[in-house]
Amino acid sequence: MTEQIKDIEFVDYIVKTLVSHPEDVKLDRTVDEMGVLITLDLNPEDMGQIIGRKGQTARAIRTLLKIVGAKNNARVNLKIVEPEGTERPEKPSEKPDTSDLENLNI
Repeated sequence: MTEQIKDIEFVDYIVKTLVSHPEDVKLDRTVDEMGVLITLDLNPEDMGQIIGRKGQTARAIRTLLKIVGAKNNARVNLKIVEPEGTERPEKPSEKPDTSDLENLNI
């Protein structure tokens, strides 16, 4: 029981410290044969603060959470629920668009 409290309290403390709307933070903890899954639901305005630039903040939270889980012999993962209507920027294609350069006739 104490490991349950430790991992979810840890995420709760970290996330509520980072966001602008801590009252909208909702955490859910499920356990199955794969380990522990903590699902994080928050205000859409706070997504950027939790994800961070290039996902660095979310990656750091997940890394620390895995350490908390390792201390308690549990595999702990964090899932961040993406709110309805949010758009991710498209990844740039691997090949740059050179069609304008080809039409210059140089």
